[in-house]
Amino acid sequence: RPCGGLSTKDRNHGGGKRRRAGRTATVVHGLQRRFRLTHPFHPRTGESFSLIGYRRSWGYESVEGLDAGGKPFTAALSWTDAADEDPFLTVSQGRAYGRVAELLRLAELLGEVGG
Repeated sequence: RPCGGLSTKDRNHGGGKRRRAGRTATVVHGLQRRFRLTHPFHPRTGESFSLIGYRRSWGYESVEGLDAGGKPFTAALSWTDAADEDPFLTVSQGRAYGRVAELLRLAELLGEVGG
């Protein structure tokens, strides 16, 4: 037997599939009745929708709602105001550590060192 004599069943702790732990913290600001699309490049940005529900599938979180005409609409949770604020954006307050010219120079230097 491979792996020091352990069968596949023994190595998998009983043969069951490994399960990833689910997220335990809330990913939204409570249970809102409405949400607004905030993605800057989406054609419907700024529109509000009546909340139907939240969905998580394959690591992708989305929010479902109805538009003003009653048609269903689904969007990535991160594209709406229903998502928690991005911690990086909160801490950085929109600032970058380096300016573009400095970051390009850094990339150039790293390229010289690596190659």
